[in-house]
Amino acid sequence: MGTADDISSSSSDFLNNSDTQVVLNIYDLIPLNQYTYWFGFGIFHSGIEVHGREYGFGAHDFSASGVFEVEPRSCPGFIYRCSIPLGRINMPPLEFRTFIESAASEYHGDTYHLISKNCNHFTDDMSWRLTGKCIPGWVNRLARLGSLCSCLLPESLQVTTVKRLPEYHEGIEEDGSESLATSTKSTEIDDTDQAKHLLSPTSVSGDVVFVKEAHK
Repeated sequence: MGTADDISSSSSDFLNNSDTQVVLNIYDLIPLNQYTYWFGFGIFHSGIEVHGREYGFGAHDFSASGVFEVEPRSCPGFIYRCSIPLGRINMPPLEFRTFIESAASEYHGDTYHLISKNCNHFTDDMSWRLTGKCIPGWVNRLARLGSLCSCLLPESLQVTTVKRLPEYHEGIEEDGSESLATSTKSTEIDDTDQAKHLLSPTSVSGDVVFVKEAHK
């Protein structure tokens, strides 16, 4: 068992470890992807992994952060497909926490849109800001095609959304920064919200943490 000095040293090493790989983790939303993937087409969810945590963007019906974090390659509700390294960055964990909290203020759950602002738009934006690279085009091809012809969208994706209000509970991350665990509270079905698809897990558990947005 480590001494207090060992634990302190390990914590210091973590906080000072600036170099990290940025990774795109991709998930299947539908089983049909296993056939259409080879033709460069499918319906995917993606998350961006930095400093050992994965960040994604999902929908809810409130003006609050829709950015959440999970264990890498383990986003509940989706089937993990593959990971793509996007590049390395030199950014301490605390600086990255400030970065992602600032980004969360731009990605509220009620701004999610399947065609114009979905989880893959989020990861593409984060990748560009961090590495100067875009994510592979095939990951979000559905949105680009759908913007040209909405009839290409599977009917199953044109669904109503259960309104969910994130309930935030403050906690402290390993790096000393604040994080917010969340549960969700269902209220009603919105029959008019046909353009939004709830990409946040349908059954939110303790494995999912919403990122607290930075105060402006």
